Order: sequence, then C-alpha cells, then structure tokens
Amino acid sequence: MITGYKAARNRPLTSGQQLSNKALAAVRAPVEHGFAHLKNWRVLGKGRTDDPQWATALVRALVVLTNREVAR
Repeated sequence: MITGYKAARNRPLTSGQQLSNKALAAVRAPVEHGFAHLKNWRVLGKGRTDDPQWATALVRALVVLTNREVAR
C-alpha cells in the first residue's frame, strides 16, 4: 500500500513530496469515485448472500451500468 507524505508542524513538505502526493491523489481519485458510485446502488447494501459468485456477478453488472451512466 502506498501512502502519501505528511507534513509536521515544524517540517513542511518538500516540493518533491508535494509532487508525489499530487501524483498519488490523481491515481486514487478515479478509484474513490468508482466506489462512491457503486455505493449509490441500493442492492449492494441490502444484498445478503452466501454465494460469492452471485455477489461477483452483481458487482460486475453494476460496474457496467455505472460506467454507462458516467459515460453519458
């Protein structure tokens, strides 16, 4: 897992560390947005199943629907 740099009260970030944090944020943002979009689907919150294949198929279908909606 890659984490960003954190500034301390007496030690501000260098320009290289700021640039690294910015690049990390650019990579993380689409993933975070994807999870946020998936959370809008109610069936994920209510779906209780013992079958992981069904859950995987459901999430894949929702990802397709979400991508179509976002691409509009």
